[in-house]
Amino acid sequence: MSLSLHSDTFWNTLKSQACSCHDPLIQDVFATNIGDHPTFSSALASLMGTKLTDRAISATSITRLVTDILTKNPHVAEAAAEDILAIYDRDPACPDLVTPFLFFKGWQALQAYRVAHSLWHHNRRQLAYHIQSRMNELFSIDIHPAAQIGKRISLDHGTGIVIGETCIIEDDVSLFQGVTLGGTGKLSGERHPILRQGAMVGAGAKVLGRLTVGKKARIGAGSVILSDVPDGATAVGNPARIILPNENNKERIDI
Repeated sequence: MSLSLHSDTFWNTLKSQACSCHDPLIQDVFATNIGDHPTFSSALASLMGTKLTDRAISATSITRLVTDILTKNPHVAEAAAEDILAIYDRDPACPDLVTPFLFFKGWQALQAYRVAHSLWHHNRRQLAYHIQSRMNELFSIDIHPAAQIGKRISLDHGTGIVIGETCIIEDDVSLFQGVTLGGTGKLSGERHPILRQGAMVGAGAKVLGRLTVGKKARIGAGSVILSDVPDGATAVGNPARIILPNENNKERIDI
């Protein structure tokens, strides 16, 4: 699906899909979260307010906070929309644009991270930590606000994902449930992985230390990665072995 947030095609499609549901028990959910809003940014701010509220900070206060962030940083809403499109393109369980917006906690947790990341870089770090904590409580997904994450990201299922403080995740990356992008406990400073564009990390994999997973590289489910993975390669097992993208697809090296 080729849609542009700037041309309103994305938002109009999302609203149209929400309005097409005729189940009376879910129509109010669609209306409250999508149909009653004039823009995607308005709907996103309201959703974040509803999800992240607790007894200390009201939904209204969080909605205003997110609205202010999206107004000053429109690229945040654009990234959120591109994340939805990425999920729609990659996930066969995603039938439309409405489903990830309302029901996929991986997408929702990622947008909570984007809010916390903006707060982090505007010297509101205690509030950023609070958003991170709420994200963890709600979604069982822990993303440090200082991590650097690009666009068109898919957190498929999402449960148990951990992304450390100094991680760098480029565009078009996919992570499955139970993935840890962590440190080894031996280093300070830049101690978490770098995932290049288009990388994929399978369920339960552990990628540890300041290493690089190359462009379009793939990490097999349950693998433990402690060294660099070249562009286009596949790393599988514990300890992981690399399958290089050669013609016969047989060359392996230990890592």
